[in-house]
Amino acid sequence: MQRDLGFSLIELMVTVAIIGILASIAYPSYQEQIAKSRRNEASNALFSSAQALERFYSANGRYTTVSGGTTLPAVIVTKVPENGTAYYTIAATAAANNTFTLKATRSGPMAGDACGNFTLDETGQLALLDKPSGSSKTVADCWRR
Repeated sequence: MQRDLGFSLIELMVTVAIIGILASIAYPSYQEQIAKSRRNEASNALFSSAQALERFYSANGRYTTVSGGTTLPAVIVTKVPENGTAYYTIAATAAANNTFTLKATRSGPMAGDACGNFTLDETGQLALLDKPSGSSKTVADCWRR
């Protein structure tokens, strides 16, 4: 009497089903971790740009390049990451010599992110703008310090 070695079709299908269930649980978690790391990269770029503006302010007594103007110096990071496909684009605005607002706008793979766009001003105020409707994300959820 000869004994067959190997897997039956049922055993193979059970294994495939288990792998499918594990993958359906793990993949969304993986995607959220990727989004968190990209958000963290954007917030680091905003903080780095704010520090550069503060150094400029220390040396010149204003955030703007010209007294009474609204143009900020070119010391900010303009996109995250600096090379490759941008996840966020960063823009700076100044209403007066002593104010600035940095805004990281979602783009590319992060365009539909639930956290929306990030802003940081000269007082250190953190905010989220343009969140998708139904998003329950808060500033604490999205800004990792």
